[in-house]
Amino acid sequence: MASPSVLKTVLSLRIFTLLALAASVVLMGLNNFKDDDGSKTKFTDLIAYRYVIASGVIGFLYTLIQIPFAIYNVIKEKRWIRNGFLQEFDFYGDKVMAFLLASGVGVGFGVTFELKRAFDEVFNDKAKKFLDMGNISTGLLLVGFVFMALLTILSSNRHSSSAKNGFFN
Repeated sequence: MASPSVLKTVLSLRIFTLLALAASVVLMGLNNFKDDDGSKTKFTDLIAYRYVIASGVIGFLYTLIQIPFAIYNVIKEKRWIRNGFLQEFDFYGDKVMAFLLASGVGVGFGVTFELKRAFDEVFNDKAKKFLDMGNISTGLLLVGFVFMALLTILSSNRHSSSAKNGFFN
Protein backbone atom coordinates (compact mmCIF):
# COMPACT_ATOMS: atom_id res chain seq x y z
CA MET A 1 0.00 0.00 0.00
CA ALA A 2 1.24 3.47 -0.84
CA SER A 3 1.95 6.00 1.86
CA PRO A 4 -0.68 8.66 2.62
CA SER A 5 1.57 11.36 1.15
CA VAL A 6 1.74 9.52 -2.18
CA LEU A 7 -2.03 9.07 -2.19
CA LYS A 8 -2.53 12.80 -1.52
CA THR A 9 -0.04 13.64 -4.26
CA VAL A 10 -1.95 11.46 -6.72
CA LEU A 11 -5.22 13.17 -5.80
CA SER A 12 -3.65 16.63 -6.10
CA LEU A 13 -2.16 15.83 -9.49
CA ARG A 14 -5.51 14.53 -10.73
CA ILE A 15 -7.24 17.74 -9.61
CA PHE A 16 -4.56 19.93 -11.23
CA THR A 17 -4.84 17.86 -14.42
CA LEU A 18 -8.61 18.30 -14.42
CA LEU A 19 -8.34 22.07 -13.96
CA ALA A 20 -5.71 22.50 -16.67
CA LEU A 21 -7.68 20.41 -19.16
CA ALA A 22 -10.93 22.22 -18.34
CA ALA A 23 -9.26 25.59 -18.93
CA SER A 24 -7.76 24.35 -22.19
CA VAL A 25 -11.10 23.08 -23.49
CA VAL A 26 -12.96 26.26 -22.49
CA LEU A 27 -10.38 28.55 -24.10
CA MET A 28 -10.31 26.56 -27.32
CA GLY A 29 -14.11 26.37 -27.37
CA LEU A 30 -14.34 30.16 -27.10
CA ASN A 31 -11.64 30.71 -29.72
CA ASN A 32 -13.29 32.46 -32.69
CA PHE A 33 -13.32 35.80 -34.44
CA LYS A 34 -15.35 37.73 -36.99
CA ASP A 35 -13.38 39.22 -39.85
CA ASP A 36 -13.97 42.69 -41.33
CA ASP A 37 -16.01 41.21 -44.18
CA GLY A 38 -18.35 39.49 -41.69
CA SER A 39 -17.01 35.96 -42.10
CA LYS A 40 -16.64 34.07 -38.85
CA THR A 41 -13.69 31.80 -38.07
CA LYS A 42 -14.05 29.22 -35.30
CA PHE A 43 -11.69 26.66 -33.82
CA THR A 44 -13.63 23.98 -35.70
CA ASP A 45 -12.38 25.42 -38.99
CA LEU A 46 -8.94 23.94 -38.23
CA ILE A 47 -8.92 20.16 -37.96
CA ALA A 48 -5.86 20.35 -35.71
CA TYR A 49 -7.71 22.54 -33.21
CA ARG A 50 -10.59 20.06 -33.23
CA TYR A 51 -8.08 17.36 -32.29
CA VAL A 52 -6.68 19.56 -29.50
CA ILE A 53 -10.12 20.06 -27.98
CA ALA A 54 -11.06 16.38 -28.46
CA SER A 55 -7.92 15.19 -26.67
CA GLY A 56 -8.60 17.71 -23.90
CA VAL A 57 -12.20 16.55 -23.49
CA ILE A 58 -11.22 12.86 -23.42
CA GLY A 59 -8.46 13.57 -20.89
CA PHE A 60 -10.88 15.65 -18.81
CA LEU A 61 -13.49 12.86 -18.74
CA TYR A 62 -10.89 10.23 -17.84
CA THR A 63 -9.57 12.40 -15.00
CA LEU A 64 -13.10 13.17 -13.81
CA ILE A 65 -13.78 9.44 -13.58
CA GLN A 66 -10.53 8.87 -11.66
CA ILE A 67 -11.05 11.56 -8.99
CA PRO A 68 -13.72 9.76 -6.88
CA PHE A 69 -11.49 6.67 -6.73
CA ALA A 70 -8.52 8.83 -5.69
CA ILE A 71 -10.59 10.55 -2.98
CA TYR A 72 -11.71 7.18 -1.61
CA ASN A 73 -8.11 5.96 -1.72
CA VAL A 74 -6.92 8.98 0.32
CA ILE A 75 -9.72 8.77 2.89
CA LYS A 76 -9.79 5.00 3.45
CA GLU A 77 -6.15 4.28 2.49
CA LYS A 78 -7.31 1.34 0.41
CA ARG A 79 -8.71 0.79 -3.06
CA TRP A 80 -12.43 1.01 -3.70
CA ILE A 81 -12.30 -2.15 -5.79
CA ARG A 82 -9.64 -4.47 -4.38
CA ASN A 83 -9.27 -7.13 -7.07
CA GLY A 84 -6.42 -5.28 -8.79
CA PHE A 85 -8.59 -3.85 -11.55
CA LEU A 86 -8.26 -0.20 -10.48
CA GLN A 87 -4.52 -0.48 -10.19
CA GLU A 88 -4.28 -1.87 -13.72
CA PHE A 89 -6.74 0.76 -14.94
CA ASP A 90 -4.57 3.51 -13.40
CA PHE A 91 -1.40 2.00 -14.83
CA TYR A 92 -2.58 1.63 -18.42
CA GLY A 93 -5.15 4.44 -18.48
CA ASP A 94 -2.68 7.08 -17.29
CA LYS A 95 -0.23 6.07 -19.98
CA VAL A 96 -2.80 6.12 -22.78
CA MET A 97 -4.08 9.51 -21.63
CA ALA A 98 -0.56 10.92 -21.40
CA PHE A 99 0.17 9.86 -24.99
CA LEU A 100 -3.15 11.27 -26.19
CA LEU A 101 -2.51 14.61 -24.48
CA ALA A 102 1.05 14.72 -25.80
CA SER A 103 -0.17 14.19 -29.34
CA GLY A 104 -2.75 16.97 -28.88
CA VAL A 105 0.01 19.30 -27.70
CA GLY A 106 2.17 18.45 -30.69
CA VAL A 107 -0.67 19.01 -33.14
CA GLY A 108 -1.78 22.28 -31.55
CA PHE A 109 1.65 23.86 -31.36
CA GLY A 110 2.65 22.48 -34.74
CA VAL A 111 -0.26 23.92 -36.71
CA THR A 112 -0.15 27.26 -34.89
CA PHE A 113 3.57 27.81 -35.41
CA GLU A 114 3.41 26.72 -39.05
CA LEU A 115 0.49 29.02 -39.83
CA LYS A 116 2.17 31.94 -38.10
CA ARG A 117 5.45 31.29 -39.87
CA ALA A 118 3.96 30.84 -43.31
CA PHE A 119 1.22 33.46 -43.31
CA ASP A 120 2.23 36.03 -40.69
CA GLU A 121 2.30 38.93 -43.14
CA VAL A 122 -1.14 37.99 -44.53
CA PHE A 123 -2.96 37.65 -41.19
CA ASN A 124 -4.65 40.63 -39.60
CA ASP A 125 -4.61 41.28 -35.86
CA LYS A 126 -7.80 39.26 -35.26
CA ALA A 127 -6.36 36.20 -36.98
CA LYS A 128 -3.12 36.54 -35.03
CA LYS A 129 -5.09 36.78 -31.78
CA PHE A 130 -7.03 33.65 -32.84
CA LEU A 131 -3.76 31.75 -33.26
CA ASP A 132 -2.41 33.14 -29.98
CA MET A 133 -5.51 31.84 -28.17
CA GLY A 134 -4.91 28.47 -29.81
CA ASN A 135 -1.36 28.57 -28.46
CA ILE A 136 -2.55 29.44 -24.95
CA SER A 137 -5.12 26.65 -25.03
CA THR A 138 -2.49 24.21 -26.26
CA GLY A 139 -0.13 25.44 -23.52
CA LEU A 140 -2.75 24.55 -20.92
CA LEU A 141 -3.08 21.16 -22.55
CA LEU A 142 0.70 20.85 -22.14
CA VAL A 143 0.33 21.60 -18.43
CA GLY A 144 -2.32 18.88 -18.19
CA PHE A 145 0.04 16.49 -20.00
CA VAL A 146 2.87 17.24 -17.54
CA PHE A 147 0.60 16.47 -14.59
CA MET A 148 -0.58 13.29 -16.31
CA ALA A 149 3.03 12.30 -17.04
CA LEU A 150 3.81 12.66 -13.33
CA LEU A 151 0.80 10.48 -12.59
CA THR A 152 2.15 7.80 -14.94
CA ILE A 153 5.36 7.73 -12.92
CA LEU A 154 3.44 7.31 -9.67
CA SER A 155 1.08 4.67 -11.09
CA SER A 156 4.09 2.78 -12.49
CA ASN A 157 5.79 2.81 -9.11
CA ARG A 158 2.61 1.71 -7.36
CA HIS A 159 2.04 -0.99 -9.99
CA SER A 160 5.56 -2.40 -9.85
CA SER A 161 5.73 -2.37 -6.04
CA SER A 162 2.64 -4.56 -5.79
CA ALA A 163 3.18 -6.82 -8.82
CA LYS A 164 3.19 -10.45 -7.72
CA ASN A 165 3.48 -12.48 -10.88
CA GLY A 166 4.66 -9.98 -13.45
CA PHE A 167 6.55 -10.82 -16.60
CA PHE A 168 9.96 -10.09 -15.06
CA ASN A 169 9.25 -11.37 -11.53
